[in-house]
Amino acid sequence: MDQENIFLFVPNLIGYSRVLLALLSFYLMPCCPWPAVCCYLLSALLDAFDGHAARLLNQSSRFGAMLDMLTDRCATMCLLVNLALLYPSYAFLFQLSMVLDVSSHWLHLHSSTMKGSGSHKSIDLSGNPVLRLYYTSKSGSLWEWGWNSGALDS
Repeated sequence: MDQENIFLFVPNLIGYSRVLLALLSFYLMPCCPWPAVCCYLLSALLDAFDGHAARLLNQSSRFGAMLDMLTDRCATMCLLVNLALLYPSYAFLFQLSMVLDVSSHWLHLHSSTMKGSGSHKSIDLSGNPVLRLYYTSKSGSLWEWGWNSGALDS
């Protein structure tokens, strides 16, 4: 039986490159902030393409969805840890943000699974207005990126 290797799907290859760019970014953050920012932003930009590639190439997989979500959560947490090191007086707020980010995504993923949804991004549009904004609005995604990347810090 000829089966495709999902680990080599184009969206997953994009996901692996996101992981490598994020790791490089976090390695560079203490000594070289501008290259670190470029690597982090490129990783975030590639996040916009892996889902589109999966749908376009008909290469959606549960592995890819989990890789994408784990990469997002880990990248956010590592960024927040680095921000806590740079701004120790705000460390508690960064820690609180990490807890909120991980727990809210886990709860949403778990509740989606319990409802039998095929994806955590498939939501009831008549339901929670915050989730509706987050998963259907491009500005919601941009707001999350800006908040997590520190672009909205004053």
